Amino acid sequence: MTESDWIKQIKARGLGGAFGVLLDIIEPLGPLGAQILWVAQPTMRVFGAGETLGHMAQALEEPGGIERIRSLLNDVDVTNDANDINDDARE
Repeated sequence: MTESDWIKQIKARGLGGAFGVLLDIIEPLGPLGAQILWVAQPTMRVFGAGETLGHMAQALEEPGGIERIRSLLNDVDVTNDANDINDDARE
């Protein structure tokens, strides 16, 4: 799953706005938040969210990572991508 894939899933579920607010809250603590996500990642693999947390942690650690996620949130087309997600779920 690529970074844009989990952004598409967030937007398809109607959580784009809430995720944007979350980014605003955690941005000042980016590196610390990334370390917390790296620690939680093995546990979250049980629930199928390990890879997503890894992408989020990597974005928080990288300079400009949060801005890249914000731009993806604004650029992703949900209408076509929601159909892709449903097709993937059927397979």
